[in-house]
Amino acid sequence: MASEKPGQEKTRKPTIKKPAATKATAKAPAGASPAASLAAGKLAIILVRGLIHARKDIIATIDNFMLRQKLACVVVPDTPLNRASVMKCKDYVTFGTITDETYNLLVEKRGEKDCSGKLKKFFRLHPPRGGFEKKGIKKPFNLGGALGHRGEKMNDLIQKML
Repeated sequence: MASEKPGQEKTRKPTIKKPAATKATAKAPAGASPAASLAAGKLAIILVRGLIHARKDIIATIDNFMLRQKLACVVVPDTPLNRASVMKCKDYVTFGTITDETYNLLVEKRGEKDCSGKLKKFFRLHPPRGGFEKKGIKKPFNLGGALGHRGEKMNDLIQKML
C-alpha cells in the first residue's frame, strides 16, 4: 500500500456472477424437419405500411425485425419481448400466431436461400388476393382494417399472399 497516494483508497470492482447455463428446451425430434421445429410458438409479422414520416424509434424497432420493404414477412419466437416490440409498431404491421403447416407452406413457396445455403430470415410476399380487409391499411384489424393483432386469422392472410 506504499504506492498509493495519501487520500486515495484502492477501490475494488464488484464481481458479477453469471447465471449457470441452462439446458436447451424443446429440441425437435430427430426425424423432424427444421422448418417444423421453428413454427411451434411463432409469431408472423408482415409490414403493411411504408415507413415515411414514421418516428425513429418505430423505424428502429421494425428494422430490428429485418422488415425493410412493404409486404415482407418475418417469423419470430412468440416471447413477451417480441410481443412488446410488435405492439410498439402495431400501426405499421399486422401480426399473429401461425400454425406449422402455414409455416412449412411459407418456407416451401417463398423461402429464399442466401449465398451460404441458409434460409433467409424474411419472406417477400405478394399482395393478398382479393385485397386487404374492407377498411384498408389505415385501420386496425378489430375495426375492419388490416393493421395490428389478428391472432389465428394470420394463417388466412398468409395463404392469400402466397
